[in-house]
Amino acid sequence: MSEQVKLLIVDDHPLFRQGLCDVLETDPQLKVVGEAADGEVAIEKAFEVNPDVILMDINLPTINGLQVTRKIKAQLPEMKIIMITGYDDAEQVFHALRAGASAYCPKDITPEALIKIIYNVRDGKYYVDEKTMAYDELMAWVEQKIGRFNGPLVSDTEDLFVPLSPREMEILEHVTKGLSNKEIAYKLGISHQTVKNHMTAILRKLRVDDRTQAAVYALRHGWVRLEGTR
Repeated sequence: MSEQVKLLIVDDHPLFRQGLCDVLETDPQLKVVGEAADGEVAIEKAFEVNPDVILMDINLPTINGLQVTRKIKAQLPEMKIIMITGYDDAEQVFHALRAGASAYCPKDITPEALIKIIYNVRDGKYYVDEKTMAYDELMAWVEQKIGRFNGPLVSDTEDLFVPLSPREMEILEHVTKGLSNKEIAYKLGISHQTVKNHMTAILRKLRVDDRTQAAVYALRHGWVRLEGTR
């Protein structure tokens, strides 16, 4: 009998976490060793319980799932991460892969399919677009998808994968709350020019024209959340 696969579940909805636990533990080879309801706790738990696979929501309080994934993978590159999200969107998949996720699947996935993905990911495979792939196949899929985009995406594909840095994400969060560059600079203790430079980078990476579009993009993708929303 092979070793159990240790799992960490990261989602801020207790009912969804409980449902996942119940479903996954119907398989005696899967063991949920930890749960986290926000990004910061998820990072602590990953180090504490050392799971084989993390099931991660993107829209989390404190730090979103993409940033959490990148931070965990930077320290623990062997750990496998599956993004389970309500945001089914092609660009988000690229950001998730670039952050270090091995799989990207919708929250309405069947329990049987999810269990299969967990084993495949544990064994080094990838899962996107309802397909299980080896690394080479994944790269071919990415190229094919990027090839469908028009304009700048084709010429600088590397940039497409780059999620925002933690500082850029912090600035964007303040933008969604309606703060001006000057107010953000004061709040973060950095110069007005530095904020402007970060904003230029954010607009370029998200391929939007202004800060309002950037804020809408971040909210639509679940990267940041408005106060009081779940």
